[in-house]
Amino acid sequence: MAMQVSTTRPPQRTLGSEEYSLYSSMSEEELIQMAIEQSLADNNTDQPNTQHHQKQRQCNSVNSDPTGVSNRVARPSHRPPQPNNRSLQGAAQTSNPDFGTGILRKRYDGSYFRIPKSVELNPVEEMIKNGDDEALNNLIKSGKRLCEPNKDGWLPMHEAAYYGSLRCLKVLLKAYPLMIDQRTLQEETALQHATVKGHLDCIQFLLESGAEPDIVNKNRETPLYKACEKNNIKAVQLLVEYRADVNHRCNQGWTALHEAVARNELDIIDILVHGGAKIEAKNCYGISPLFVAAQSGQLEALRYIVKCGADINTQANDSATALYEACKNGHDEIVEFLLSQGADANRQNKDGFLPIHVAAKKRDNDDIVSMLIPVTSRVRVKRSGISPLHIAAERNNDDILEELINAGYDVNFTLSFDRARLYEDKRSTALYFSVMNNNINATKMLLEAGANPNVDIINPLLISIRHGCVTTMKMLLDHGANINAYISTHPTSFPATIMFSMKYLSLLKFIMDLGCDAESCFTCEYGNGPHPPVKDHRRQDDTSQERKQPKIVQFCEMVSTPELNRWAGPIIDVLLDYVGNVRLCSRLQEHLDSYSEWECIKTKAEPPRTLTHLCRLKVRSTLERNRLKLLDTLPLPGRLIRYLSYDTSNDC
Repeated sequence: MAMQVSTTRPPQRTLGSEEYSLYSSMSEEELIQMAIEQSLADNNTDQPNTQHHQKQRQCNSVNSDPTGVSNRVARPSHRPPQPNNRSLQGAAQTSNPDFGTGILRKRYDGSYFRIPKSVELNPVEEMIKNGDDEALNNLIKSGKRLCEPNKDGWLPMHEAAYYGSLRCLKVLLKAYPLMIDQRTLQEETALQHATVKGHLDCIQFLLESGAEPDIVNKNRETPLYKACEKNNIKAVQLLVEYRADVNHRCNQGWTALHEAVARNELDIIDILVHGGAKIEAKNCYGISPLFVAAQSGQLEALRYIVKCGADINTQANDSATALYEACKNGHDEIVEFLLSQGADANRQNKDGFLPIHVAAKKRDNDDIVSMLIPVTSRVRVKRSGISPLHIAAERNNDDILEELINAGYDVNFTLSFDRARLYEDKRSTALYFSVMNNNINATKMLLEAGANPNVDIINPLLISIRHGCVTTMKMLLDHGANINAYISTHPTSFPATIMFSMKYLSLLKFIMDLGCDAESCFTCEYGNGPHPPVKDHRRQDDTSQERKQPKIVQFCEMVSTPELNRWAGPIIDVLLDYVGNVRLCSRLQEHLDSYSEWECIKTKAEPPRTLTHLCRLKVRSTLERNRLKLLDTLPLPGRLIRYLSYDTSNDC
């Protein structure tokens, strides 16, 4: 197997001034014998590995881009095949001429030493590479057959074209004129090799000698296609002059014009168009050259194609337009040009997305969004079932979100049923996306623009409680979030806000201070009677009837779950501060009886409650929830305000 040899020797390990090597004790005859044996072994194992790596490089060069612009075709290696008699010394000598002649072997310390070579290079290839046409001609005259392909299908003619040896090519073609279009195992002709390497004199000679210009390789690429790929204007001109098919498609439907447009080569584009290239040719993904120019950001090529009459609103197989792709890739100048030429900003792709939707996904796309806002129909946005506000909020693109809000996009626009069901939590508003991302700035913008915090099935306030973000909680409550929010899909006998804050006693006390309903936690349908076993309500019930009508979960059942039962006492203790005379059900009493430290909590729950406590509850109940936040501003004594605000401790 060929080995890449560094041109810089690593430092050798020495002891004193003497160098130690694994081979230092071997005689010269033994070294030569070992070289012969290892060289033969290398020749037997080199080629399969080489083929494996070539195939791997080809596979890795294939791009799975579904649009097909960057996914043209796999690029096979155009390196000439290695003759059978090449071994390690070939690669080593090429990479570092200082090694001289011979086979290189690696020492244990990573350095290299030289053994006299035992196998010569292929003499025919050596002649061709050195341009020695006289020696090649003498070889043919001596009766040597140079029309036999090697195991890779390569003829000496292919090697002459690859190395650009025109004189050798002439000698070989004169001797074997019928081999001019012979193909390798990769189905590559001498003309294609000369084109790939850019040897214009060889290209011209082969064409003048009658080489077929449209023979394709395994990827169905013609020499013209490869010339466009290599940006070789003169080669393109030559091939077009010799009537190469300018509209030939490779195995993915890509034409030479697609390739030239993708590389923004105006001179090549001009040659192809005047040679009859079809402007509206589409590849297997339905992508035309105009689409390619818009997607890859090639403005000059795009202007040329439009000037030639290309359809500005061309659509790919997934219904995406050139404008859509330009917005997706953030090409401001392309978007501006397409809009100036009348591109339709209201054509949806197969998923119902408009250009403004995909523009809102990309950060720093403010300029493109601002160009699309005045030309995008709000009716079409509504029909799509999703607002660009949703996308900007989901991607945390705050600048774009602000621009859309300032443009008057409805901050309370909800996702359609089909789009909402793509999310497990059935979210529907842009505000929910911002709160879910814990994006305080975006949440503030949406709330100040009039976003309703009580639209989603799961109230955004519950998400902020789960995040433990007090700033977001305050903003939502200040803008009217329901502090007693419930979840219709997971019914409970007490507010879901309490359920979400049970693990965080400080948050639980915070929402209690703001007027959350604590009475419902102590209203149990079982009372002092026996309670059924606690079920895991996160699991879906077996019967369809139970799935249609989920059971309402009681507070005592919730605090009896394994995650919360050890916190049952402190949770009950906090809630008791916000209720009057209540009766604990048998299950709550069992919890309080389970720890001796909770005895005082049980005593606290026994009626009657103190008169001062009942008065505090009465005063708080007469105040509106918004006024509870402003207790400090009431014209009352400071001690009373502190008592109403629970600033004084109620120790057991």
